[in-house]
Amino acid sequence: MTQNPPSLRPDLAPKAKITDAPRDGQPTIGMVSLGCPKALVDSERILTRLRAEGYAISPDYAGAEAVIVNTCGFLDSAKAESLDAIGEALRENGKVIVTGCLGAEPDYIREHHPQILAVTGPHQYEQVLDAVHANVPPAPDPFIDLLPASAVSLTPRHYSYVKISEGCNHKCKFCIIPDMRGRLASRPAHAVLREAEKLVSAGVKELLVISQDTSAYGLDRKYDVNPWKDGEVRSHITDLTRELGQLGAWVRLHYVYPYPHVRDLIPLMADPTNGVLPYLDIPFQHSHPDVLRHMARPAAGAKTSPLGARSALTSPCVRRSSSAIRAKPRPNSNTCWIGWTRPNWTASAVSNTKTSQARAATPCPTMCRRKSSKSAGTGLWKKHRRFQRQS
Repeated sequence: MTQNPPSLRPDLAPKAKITDAPRDGQPTIGMVSLGCPKALVDSERILTRLRAEGYAISPDYAGAEAVIVNTCGFLDSAKAESLDAIGEALRENGKVIVTGCLGAEPDYIREHHPQILAVTGPHQYEQVLDAVHANVPPAPDPFIDLLPASAVSLTPRHYSYVKISEGCNHKCKFCIIPDMRGRLASRPAHAVLREAEKLVSAGVKELLVISQDTSAYGLDRKYDVNPWKDGEVRSHITDLTRELGQLGAWVRLHYVYPYPHVRDLIPLMADPTNGVLPYLDIPFQHSHPDVLRHMARPAAGAKTSPLGARSALTSPCVRRSSSAIRAKPRPNSNTCWIGWTRPNWTASAVSNTKTSQARAATPCPTMCRRKSSKSAGTGLWKKHRRFQRQS
């Protein structure tokens, strides 16, 4: 197998760094971003807006006039990490603005750090900007600032996250996301595609599609139709994925819940002309109906098992990353994990004693050893092999 030269290897490409020194009198802002990729996208949007208003971005505490801490509040450990990050920013800088998921609990934050300047909740960009303006007034240069700025990226240059929706409509008993992020709010399909197109034109090679519930994309919009180029595109995950795959970059879907219509994505992965990678990130949570009912999960094992079987049997080289929770509520011998099986492969759960979670990694059982044949040589297999060679 041949290898690309270092200049074409995205994993060896240098990471983007902030090297522009601020001009005299230019206000500077620092950013500490914690949590999931969805929070990272929020940080990128805040920094993009600030840079367009004439602010410089400081890579350290010393060079910043104020620091924004984008927090995570999903787990107790994440809350502790966020509080530690706020405390460190206060010690090193003194002026701290808090935003993000933990910002939905301002009293909890101020109880530990009363010196902070302001607290805002998740994806409240305008409130963050107002807090920055109040404490570090903008001083734009009319000749070079106040122009549409290219987006600030906090990831290596070869990939970027694309957030297609915010929030979730489910009320799972073990999840606090709806309380922090609200109900499902999908972006218009043409807005997502326009952002993705700009990223690809800027050199991004892989688009990582994220949200709280990727499969439910467009449900709140009643799958409305949006104009796109010379035609139209529906706000539905299948239509959106098909269009994203035509932009000339790899497309990887994350947080895909096993709804019945998700199986329609598999033919897109088998299409050699489409950039959608043969990969599904599916959080199964559990497979026993009693446990799912106690969890208040919307998808029952009877619905997810056929999806798992179909993706395994009809597309033997789809890579699936899945997760399962088996410690809630009080599992016993009658509510143990029920695995999905296929020839030469059984999904097994490996317990994690720290988080009481189980992860079932589901790679192709013969990833690079299986030889293609006319009977099994589908477009997906050829595409998978090409993906392996290029990576």
